[in-house]
Amino acid sequence: MVSHKEFAEAGKQPGLQVWRIENMDLKPVPKALHGNFYTGDAYLLLYTTSAPSYCIHMWLGEECSQDESGAAAIFATQLDDFLGGGPVQFREVQNFESNTFMGYFKSGIKYKKGGVASGFKHVVTNDANVKRLLHVKGRRIIRATEVDMTWASFNKGDCFLIDLGKDIYQWCGSECNRFEKLKASEVAIDIRDNERNGRAKLHRVEEGEEPQAIIEVLGPITGIAPSIPDDDKVEVSNRKKGALYMISDASGSMKVSVVASSSPFKQAMLSQEDCYILDNGVDKNIFVWKGPKANLSERKAAMAAGQEFIKEKGYSNKTQIQVLPAGSETTLFKQFFSDWRDKDETTGPTKAYTIGRIAKVDQVPFDASTLHTNKAMAAQHGMVDDGTGKVQIWRVEDDKVPVDPSSYGHFYGGDCYLILYSYRLGGREQHIIYTWQGLKCTKDELAASAFLTVKLDDSMGGSPVQVRVTQGQEPPHLMSLFQGKPMIIHSGGTSRKGGQTQAASTRLFHIRQSSNRATRAVEVDASSSNLNTNDVFVLKTSSALFVWRGQGATDEEMDAAKHVTSFLGGSVTQVSESKEPAEFWSALGGKQDYQTSKSLRNMVKPPRLFGCSNKTGRLTVEEVPGDFTQSDLATDDVMLLDTWDQIFIWIGSDANAEERSGAPKIAKDYVDSDPSGRSGLPITTIKQGAEPPTFTGWFQAWDAKMWDTDRLAKIFGHS
Repeated sequence: MVSHKEFAEAGKQPGLQVWRIENMDLKPVPKALHGNFYTGDAYLLLYTTSAPSYCIHMWLGEECSQDESGAAAIFATQLDDFLGGGPVQFREVQNFESNTFMGYFKSGIKYKKGGVASGFKHVVTNDANVKRLLHVKGRRIIRATEVDMTWASFNKGDCFLIDLGKDIYQWCGSECNRFEKLKASEVAIDIRDNERNGRAKLHRVEEGEEPQAIIEVLGPITGIAPSIPDDDKVEVSNRKKGALYMISDASGSMKVSVVASSSPFKQAMLSQEDCYILDNGVDKNIFVWKGPKANLSERKAAMAAGQEFIKEKGYSNKTQIQVLPAGSETTLFKQFFSDWRDKDETTGPTKAYTIGRIAKVDQVPFDASTLHTNKAMAAQHGMVDDGTGKVQIWRVEDDKVPVDPSSYGHFYGGDCYLILYSYRLGGREQHIIYTWQGLKCTKDELAASAFLTVKLDDSMGGSPVQVRVTQGQEPPHLMSLFQGKPMIIHSGGTSRKGGQTQAASTRLFHIRQSSNRATRAVEVDASSSNLNTNDVFVLKTSSALFVWRGQGATDEEMDAAKHVTSFLGGSVTQVSESKEPAEFWSALGGKQDYQTSKSLRNMVKPPRLFGCSNKTGRLTVEEVPGDFTQSDLATDDVMLLDTWDQIFIWIGSDANAEERSGAPKIAKDYVDSDPSGRSGLPITTIKQGAEPPTFTGWFQAWDAKMWDTDRLAKIFGHS
C-alpha cells in the first residue's frame, strides 16, 4: 500500500486537516488559514469525527491544471486506502461545494487569486501592506472571492471587503439586506482573528458614505453596477428525480445497468457484492455506493466510475460526486430510500450513534473526570493529553484580569476569557491559548480578547497553539480542564468585581450532553417554556433548589446537576417530569407548554434547516450547512426546520408578503418532493418572536431576547 509521509498523522485527531497539491506533492495548510483556497490549485481535505469516521474531500479550483486535479485524485485514493476504505469521498468544484464541505467553515470560504504556480504560499502574516478586494456572496453558504481592485467590481446588491491589512472595510451595497451584511461581517471577523491574529480594525461603510481611505485606494467612484441575480440556486422541486444503476467490471470494462428508473428505492435493491450509482443529476449530485463484498478493483475505482458516468450522461463538470462505503451513508443518500434502516440505529438516550466500519469502537461516555486516568479514552476524544496540565484563566477587561481558581469552569455570557493550558509532551513544555467569547459580550471585549491573545502569544515567543472558542462550541479538550465538572455558563457578565448585572433571585440552568458527550449547564430565562423532556434543569429560588429530570435525560446530565447545585447552595429537591410540586411551577411563572418530543434522543437522521427566499425573483430553497444555531434564522426570510417526523415553517418578521403567503406551499412542495415519500407529515407554521417550545427545543439555550438586539451594531459599534 502506498503511504505518503503526510498520512502518518492523518485521522489521528478529530477535526479538519487540509493539504494543497504543490509540485505533485502534498503540503499542509496552516490551521489559521483553513477556508482559504487559491483558485489555481487543487486541495485534499480530511475531516475526522471522534467516532472515528472520515470524510475525504478533493477540492478543485476553476483554474487548476489537469495535472494537479489528477494528483489530487491519486492522493485521495491513497488516503482512502490508508484509512481502510472506510471514508466517504467527495469531489468538490469551486463555487459548487457540497453542504458537508461548507459546514466545516461557519465563517464562509475565501477564494484567492493565483496559486502555487504563481508563487503564492499559505502563510499566516501580520502584513500591514495587504491590498485586496473580496466580493462576498451568499446568505447561508458564504463565499468571498478575490476580485480586481476597482469600482467596476462592485455592485449594489452585495457586500465587499476592502482589506488594507491594518484596516478592513466592509462595504455594503444599497440593495443588500441586513442578514447578508451580518454574514459578510463573519468573514471580516475571521480575517481579523485568524489571518491577522487580531491585529486589524473593522469598519462598516454604506454605499455613498465612503471614507477618504477607500477613495485613496480605489480612486473616485465611477458608478456602481446594479445588483446581480444569482442563477445558480437549485429549486427544491427537482429532488424527487433520481435513478439507481448497478456498476460492474466483470466483463473487463465498466458496465452500467438500470436497477430503478425513479425513487423512492428499497434498501434491498443494494447487493453487498456490487457497487451502485444513485443519479440525482438534476440537483448536480452523483452518489457511488460501495458494497462491502464488491471486488477490490470496483471499490477502488468508485470515484473514477462516477466521473465517467457524468461524462456519459453529459452532465455539468460541476456535478458533485460522493463515494459512500456501506455503513457510511449520508442523510442525502438515505432520503432516496423509503425503508432505510441503519445497522446500529440509536435505541436509547445514552447510546452514541457512529457510522462506518470503525463503529465497533467501544463508545465511552464523555466523563471528563475519567480522562485524567484513562489515556486511551483521552485519545478517542481527540485530546492533546489527558487534561492534567496547568490551567490559568483571565477575564478580558482593559487588560487581562486573573480569575480566582475556585471559580474555574464558570463562564459568563457577557464576558470573554483567555485560558492558558500548559502540558509536557516529549520532555518539552507545550501551550494552548483558548480565547472564549461569550454570546452577550460587547464589541470592545471581542476586540480586546483578540488583541490580548496576540499579546500573550508574543510574550511566550509565539509558540502556543491558539484556539478561538465561541460560547456553546467548546471542544472536548477544553471541557476536560475542570476536574470532571461541567462547564457552567451564566447569563450576563456578572463575574466582574461588583458585576455588570445582578444575578436574578430565580435562576434556571439548562443541562445538556452534547453530541461529543461533553456536558454544559447554560443559564436560561426562568420560564417553564424553556424546559425540555430530553434534559436536566436546575431551578434556584430564594427559598428552594430543584433538580428537574426530563424523561429522556441521561445519568451524566444528572451528575452535572450536582456541581451546579453545590455552587448555587441550598437543600436539593429532586423532581421527576410529570410529578412536579405546585411550588416548582409557581417559581417558573406557572406551567406552560415545553418541548416534549423525544425525537431529539433517538434520531439517527439529524434535523435540517433551510432558508426559503424569493429575493432572486423566484422562490429558492437553500440548506444551512453544518450545525445550525438560532442566529442562522434570517429575519427577512421564511425558514423551514425538518425534524423528520414533522416540519416547521418559521416566518421572519421582515419576510415579504410573497414569502409569507407562499409558506404553506413551500412546505408542501418540500415534503411532496422528498424522494423517500414522506407526504402527510404535520406542518406547523410559527412566527418570529412567538416560537413554541416544540420549535425552540431544537436549539440549545434558545434566547428569546435575541431579536431585541442589533447584532450588526454590536460588531461595528453605532457608527
